Amino acid sequence: MVSDLSASGRRDAIERAKRWSPFLRGLIERHAGLADTFEVRGSEAALASAALCDDTDLIVGSRLRLARQRLALATALGDLSGELSLEAVTAALSNFADGAIHAALAQAISERTPEEPVVGLTVLALGKLGSRELNYSSDVDLILLFDPETLPRRARDEPGAAATRLGRRLVELLQERTADGYVARVDLRLRPSPEVTPIVLPVGAAISYYESSALPWERAAFIRARAAAGDRALGERFLDEIRPFVWRRALDFGAIDDIRDISLRIRDHYAQGQQFGPGYDLKRGRGGIREAEFFTQVQQLVHGGREPVLRAPATLDALAVLSAAGRLDAAEAAAIAGAYRALRTAEHRVQMIDDRQEHRLPSGEALEAVARLGAHEDAAALLAELCPHVEAVGRSFDSLVTSRDRRLSNDPDLLRSELAEMGWPEPAEAARRIAEWRTGKSRSLRSPAARTAFEAMLPTLLPRIAAASDPLRALNRLSDVIDRLSSGLNFFRLLEARPQLADLLALILAQAPALADQLAQRPTLLDGLIDESSLVEIPDVETLTARGTAAVANDPLDAALDRIRRLVGERRFALGVQLITATRDPIALAEGYSALAEATVRVIAAKVEESFAETHGRIEGGHLAVVALGRFGGRALTHASDLDLIFLFDAPEGARSDGPRPLGATDYYNRLASRIVAGLSVQTSAGPLYDVDTRLRPQGEQGMLAVSLEAFAAYQRTEAWTWEHLALCRARPLAGDAVFQDKVADLIRTILAEPRDHEKVRRDAAAMRDDMARHKPPSGPFDVKLGPGGLVDLEFTVHVLQLTTGVGLDPRLEQAIAELTAAGLLDAKADPDLRLLSRFLVVLRLVVPGKAADVPDASRSLVASLCGQADWNALMAALDEARARIGARWEQVKESKT
Repeated sequence: MVSDLSASGRRDAIERAKRWSPFLRGLIERHAGLADTFEVRGSEAALASAALCDDTDLIVGSRLRLARQRLALATALGDLSGELSLEAVTAALSNFADGAIHAALAQAISERTPEEPVVGLTVLALGKLGSRELNYSSDVDLILLFDPETLPRRARDEPGAAATRLGRRLVELLQERTADGYVARVDLRLRPSPEVTPIVLPVGAAISYYESSALPWERAAFIRARAAAGDRALGERFLDEIRPFVWRRALDFGAIDDIRDISLRIRDHYAQGQQFGPGYDLKRGRGGIREAEFFTQVQQLVHGGREPVLRAPATLDALAVLSAAGRLDAAEAAAIAGAYRALRTAEHRVQMIDDRQEHRLPSGEALEAVARLGAHEDAAALLAELCPHVEAVGRSFDSLVTSRDRRLSNDPDLLRSELAEMGWPEPAEAARRIAEWRTGKSRSLRSPAARTAFEAMLPTLLPRIAAASDPLRALNRLSDVIDRLSSGLNFFRLLEARPQLADLLALILAQAPALADQLAQRPTLLDGLIDESSLVEIPDVETLTARGTAAVANDPLDAALDRIRRLVGERRFALGVQLITATRDPIALAEGYSALAEATVRVIAAKVEESFAETHGRIEGGHLAVVALGRFGGRALTHASDLDLIFLFDAPEGARSDGPRPLGATDYYNRLASRIVAGLSVQTSAGPLYDVDTRLRPQGEQGMLAVSLEAFAAYQRTEAWTWEHLALCRARPLAGDAVFQDKVADLIRTILAEPRDHEKVRRDAAAMRDDMARHKPPSGPFDVKLGPGGLVDLEFTVHVLQLTTGVGLDPRLEQAIAELTAAGLLDAKADPDLRLLSRFLVVLRLVVPGKAADVPDASRSLVASLCGQADWNALMAALDEARARIGARWEQVKESKT
């Protein structure tokens, strides 16, 4: 049952269409039955009826033209009545266009090669048809590609000529005007070099063009590209091939320049339609449809390479996903979406008057007609509704371009004055450095584009460095970064476009030389800091392992090692940033560094074993376990830690591998272990990964790299020194067969819990600690690892208690201390002491890498804060007290007679 209100609204829409639109009035008269269906049953029924055509005896072109008339009437009435949303209208128009193009192509093929399928020629839709947002009266932007191997053609036809004939016939069927109008206006100018290329291109040539010669604006165009008709499988394969051209993994803020330049040229070319009011260009004017689309596409191009979810072709869909992903402020996204709907709706009403591809608001009585057609009281009401939307889009788009007008002066005196206003303590020194950069001697500044981007970045970055704790030190490190960059263009654009990244970079330059070095080697690391995802807690080992395994699943070993180094480098860099920004407790970050290393060992060990097996096969019933010791075993790595590893294996007696080049078990697992160590430690084209130390294996550097579990057990029980049992207290299997890992862990616990001479343990441990103090003295007063009362003393204390009491046999020092404290073997201050010294060590390894002989004054406040202390003096006092307690505990334990 249709409500009176609905029927009344539909009748009103029909009356407005008749009165104010000559085009719609003619359609209503010609298709009265369709108008009646709309009035009685509504828009959905009218759309369904419009799709039906009883004139099957008509040729394809005539049938499609009549279908287009019926669709134009149904969508217009649905729009004017408010029953169809903008999205519903554009989807209906787009779906019809897809079907019409395919039908016309099928007709063209059948005329030349009857009964041949529609293969070998694909129709790519770009622009609004590509995103299924087709205008009421719009061109269809198409690119036609063919495959010479599968294109239907006559035997005597050359493929290129045959494809061109089909393309011309397709265009003719679509846009030929008769008394019934046309099907669609076709624009083929978005193809490569349209002024010199044929209208249908070989797919291979097109791929080569987009991979090597494409222009920047073509990237934005292909955001909305899809295979709309013809051989869609061919079209999808082409789009897959050029996807890296459109969506670049590195954050691409050069897209802002590209889109900005295009838009400014449009504003200049269509200057008469820029000012809002009668004559305003709804599509190309400032704050118009094009700028709403460009603003959205910029965000997609910048981030979409790394986040596929942002690649939505339709503008409204793209705004929604950008907002949901936190890439665009929700209020701004909603404002642009509202403006887009309003502007597109007004554009449709303009086009409904005479079915012309018009984008400008008319003036005088013509503007009144557009307003009344859309149920506005008058033209003034229409303009009042549109004006806030135009301003909202204009403000957002202007924000992309206005910041690029700032530049620092080339005049030395003015430059020093500008730097002084920024807060530089020594503006003359900063000015001297800028003058050096401007000579272009650094390879990152040799191209004009790079120098332009660099100059645009300076006003953003320099005030932030001036506010750093040590501006000149930070400036020197920036100089190092600039000198070591192979290409600075995108790096400079990124900093200029994202001021919050400039804040982070200033902090890194001032306080974290280790991170600054990483950044100089790989500038794209800055990309990972673009949003808060880089500051979230690192996933657990299982999740990291699964992600790493999936990332390299299809890679050969050398490519996998490169990929892993890049992924791990990004993670370690992000963890370092979390540390200096106080996002996470240094203790949690030590666990994060350890989880990342553990997952890396697992992924590389599995990948190396897979490659190794291709040559040597596998040993049935054999297993290899990778065992971590030291800080790695205790899940307490720092940014600079190496990995202490040993390798244990088990195999049936006399077993040999089953590959083309079989090996015995000992040889097999030693070679495999050596390959794993190389996979973890060798520097590849993607850079370094970890330093690996295997000297804690039985008999040290003189022993075999991989030892059988049986031999390991015998060695530990009959030959191992006390220090080797101390080291075993932090042993933890972390890679290999899970059942075998459990077997190894059980053996280690059994060995540690076996009875031993307590006095000998204490005497040997004390002698070893004294020997270590002689051969590895502390680097200075801040060496809380090797210095008196440092972490090594605490570790010796805990391990001696573990071996002599059997309590707290856990590789994690904090867990062992908790159990020893609960048993009354350690005081309650032991855990806080461990945590304070551990925090200090983790922080210093990043802030003062290398030998920590001193901590610069400019870094002391940050270090104290990260260690949970009010200031440097408070930190020093807390460390002195903790180290005194640790020293006293060690003296007590090594002198104990129980």
